[in-house]
Amino acid sequence: MAHRPPIADLALRIIGKPRHSLDAEERRVLDSMDAGTLVSRDAADEADLRASFGDRLADKVAAVGGSWGFIIAFTVVLVGWMLLNTDVLKYFGLQFDPYPYIFLNLMLSTLAAVQAPVIMMSQNRQASKDRLAASLDYETNLRAELEILRLHEKIDGLVIERLAALEAKIDRLGTDGLANGAPRA
Repeated sequence: MAHRPPIADLALRIIGKPRHSLDAEERRVLDSMDAGTLVSRDAADEADLRASFGDRLADKVAAVGGSWGFIIAFTVVLVGWMLLNTDVLKYFGLQFDPYPYIFLNLMLSTLAAVQAPVIMMSQNRQASKDRLAASLDYETNLRAELEILRLHEKIDGLVIERLAALEAKIDRLGTDGLANGAPRA
């Protein structure tokens, strides 16, 4: 069986840094190589594990507030509000927010004041998810690259061993042939 170089040697030889100066991702990759475990993980699962209640709530509010269903329902509510306060309730004398709909304007302003920061929180969380996905992709790519380089070294070592064995056989054949009186070329 071929000699397997220590991970610290791999770090120095392949990555070009001593083990103590590797960043966390590189160290994690080399440790997983040494242990023979997988390094790839699902970014969505990792992000969900790290998410707080507020993060999950912000995602849900952004998902609802950024959907066509919300836009259509909200448009229906606004048009209904205006029709009720312009014609229907005015007819019965129960109009509570006549034109220019000051109460409706207050409600819309309040909704915008609350919804905008929540959507920004969700966007920040999405950016965080993207950074996590990029980091996990880097680890997976680094692992693949290091494994390929390690396989190249192993194959090169086997080829060198095989060539040395063939050269030894050729040398033996040459000396055996000379010893048996075979003419030199």
